[in-house]
Amino acid sequence: MVSADSFSVVFSTFTLISLAELGDKSQIVCMTLAARHRHWPVILGAASAFIVLNTLAVLFGAGVAAWVPEQIVAGVVAVLFAAFGIHALRATEDEDSDVVEERPGHGIFLTTLMLIFVAEFGDKTQIAVAGLAGSMPSVPVWIGASIALVLVSILGVWAGRTLLQRLPIVWLHRLGGGIFLVFAFLAAWRAIS
Repeated sequence: MVSADSFSVVFSTFTLISLAELGDKSQIVCMTLAARHRHWPVILGAASAFIVLNTLAVLFGAGVAAWVPEQIVAGVVAVLFAAFGIHALRATEDEDSDVVEERPGHGIFLTTLMLIFVAEFGDKTQIAVAGLAGSMPSVPVWIGASIALVLVSILGVWAGRTLLQRLPIVWLHRLGGGIFLVFAFLAAWRAIS
């Protein structure tokens, strides 16, 4: 049975990572590849990459948390989340016009997997997942982050273009930035209390 605390961690991780990833490189990769190829290999390639990336991030975050005092981890997480929040709030539309280059000679599943893995390794969402896993239970963080990233990829494949025509991407970044700042405040509060 799932406890209320676990559900809360899954939900808060899902919310933070979803908002942070909307309009990010991986979603643009999915939109671009799905415009020229079948949907399922793109979705499965993105999902596979995110499962591996989240596993690495959670293992790293939980490992650091086991060796570093909780107040220090919470302080570092607060600083990182504040930096991500400020960066997202300052985002402009020009920064979001990345060109996605497809890798020749590979199937679309492998191309998507490699593009997402390279684009997201060490990215803000992976660092956020590691930070969350350092301060909250690892498995619910992994579940929330994985569901968020797979659903955002699916959104990029099927509905991304429609959404971006109606809502400027800069507003999605600002919403994500605000959520990061809230999480930064909560982590700072945890660090000082």
